[in-house]
Parts: sequence; structure tokens; C-alpha cells
Amino acid sequence: MINEEIRGTEFRVIADDGEQLGILSRDEALEAAERKNLDLVLISPNANPPVCKILDYGKYRYEMQKRAKEAKKKQKVTQVKEIRLSTFIEEHDINVKAKTAKKFLSDGDKVKVSLRFRGREMGHKDKGVEVMKAFAEVCSDVADVEKNPKFEGRSLTMVLTPKADKK
Repeated sequence: MINEEIRGTEFRVIADDGEQLGILSRDEALEAAERKNLDLVLISPNANPPVCKILDYGKYRYEMQKRAKEAKKKQKVTQVKEIRLSTFIEEHDINVKAKTAKKFLSDGDKVKVSLRFRGREMGHKDKGVEVMKAFAEVCSDVADVEKNPKFEGRSLTMVLTPKADKK
């Protein structure tokens, strides 16, 4: 809130150069800001007494937007990519799928590995777990297992994340 929008009786006021002006009434604080042709901005409303600062509000908003934009630039959005396997998959096919998973992991994404059991394959759940472990072993140089293989209905899922010590 700025200038007349600010409600309250007393505020701790800080000048534009960082100097503490002390505790002033609302009218005195607005007058001090007006003398300098600047705005009175409520910085910390929950403090006792609330803290206001005399500054150029347009410039302040611009700086805040710039900081937010910089922070957004630096953050990495992690996606979860999915790789599907089958119960009776050959070793070469595991290596091909692992190569794709390694590419996803090197980009900083998580990989969800899923294996769906169809029909009589439900009788070979142990084979599915072996396939998952073999896949995790092939990817172990670039990935850590975040979530171990777990059954969810007719499918077995596992989540891999990029290794933290990779530089």
C-alpha cells in the first residue's frame, strides 16, 4: 500500500537514504514523503509499529519486477518423463530405452519407468521386478533411484532422478 491507502496512526519511518526518521504519525509521514516528492510505502505491515519507507514507488516496483524475472530465469523446471518397459524385454531393448532415459536425466528431468502387466503376465511379477532392477543398474552411472519399484494395480513403477554429485 502506498500514500493515502495506508491505514493506521503511527509508523516507523525510514527515509529514502536509509536514515531512520523514527516513529511518526500518519500525517507527519505523508508530509515528509511529499516534501521529497516521493511516495510513502508500507514495507512491513505486521511489525509493531508498522514500517513505512519513503521512496519512488514506480522505481521500487520496477526493481521488484526485475528481481522476480531474474529469480524466474535461474530456476529449473523439472519435468517427469516416462519410459515404458514390458515384462519379457530383451537386454538390447533395455539398453536402447536406457539411452533415452540417460538423455532425459542429463537434461535434468526425472524419469518414471513403468511396466504394465497384461493378461497372464501377472503370474510373473518377479520377472517384472528383475527387469526394473536391470534397467536401474544400466542407468546407475547417471541416475539415483528415488522411488523403488512398486506395484500400482496392474503396473510396476519406479522413479529415477539425476545424480546429485554429477558435475
